[in-house]
Amino acid sequence: MEWVNETLVREFVFLGFSSLAGLQRLLFVVFLLVYMFTLGTNAVIISTIVLDRALHTPMYFFLAGLSCSETCYTFIIVPKMLVDLLAQKKTISFLGCSIQMFSFLFLGCSHSFLLAAMGYDRYVAICNPLRYTVIMGHGMCVGLVAVVYLCGFTIAEIITSLVFHLPFHSSNQLHHFFCDISPVLKVASHHTHFSQFVIIMLCALVLVIPLLLILISYIHIISAILQFPSTLGRYKAFSTCTSHLIIVIVHYDCASFIYLRPKSNYSSSQDALISVSYTILTPLFNPMIYSLRNKEFKSALQIVVGRTISLPRH
Repeated sequence: MEWVNETLVREFVFLGFSSLAGLQRLLFVVFLLVYMFTLGTNAVIISTIVLDRALHTPMYFFLAGLSCSETCYTFIIVPKMLVDLLAQKKTISFLGCSIQMFSFLFLGCSHSFLLAAMGYDRYVAICNPLRYTVIMGHGMCVGLVAVVYLCGFTIAEIITSLVFHLPFHSSNQLHHFFCDISPVLKVASHHTHFSQFVIIMLCALVLVIPLLLILISYIHIISAILQFPSTLGRYKAFSTCTSHLIIVIVHYDCASFIYLRPKSNYSSSQDALISVSYTILTPLFNPMIYSLRNKEFKSALQIVVGRTISLPRH
């Protein structure tokens, strides 16, 4: 913007890939292919769960929610990033930036709490199998998802309001490829220590509270599995949790590295590079981990595909 030091910032300029000017067309092709594959795999997961009644269980209900969340999550960031990779001027309006941050935080926070709900589902399935269908009924599943998204909405609203009520006068250049918390705070004219403290605490709570709930669930799960009389029984019980555990580890490793580490130790370009793995690669691997490791899902997919192929013959 011209006269950016004298006027209110009305738009932001993304500089996340400015150091890779010669590779931006190649990155566009790579990221587009990854994005299309991610959308395709999530669409397959959701449609298979909806179409096959054998998958109408709490575990797959939450998995469908996770796939929907990741589809929306990537839609908030990746299309704009792809357009910017081919554009000379990579800008976003002040309002557009706030909407992108809110949507990103809403879906990201909801993702953390949804993983906690999935951990509770595995706890009930293994520790209280005889009452599983009673405890994890349709009302409980819908209620848990409603609480998950209510928590995500509330936290995203608070953080976004705190950030965008700050004055923006000095600069409009974000050393990132989307409106994440840290790069936007860096260009604010000034921000109180209280606001920064509240934002950091909320980010920490979004990660810590769900993680504690997951750990509590798995402490009970492991205790129950160790009491199983046969090795085969222990293996089968734990195998139902491995996909969820892998997703939890990947999610919390990436999120904690981005939001809970000391900011002074890493440059803005490193932040952007780390965020690429979190926003593009992680949503790619998550559906593959759940679908490829799950025999029940693969057999259901074969049934659905078989039905789809046979439909034109009738």
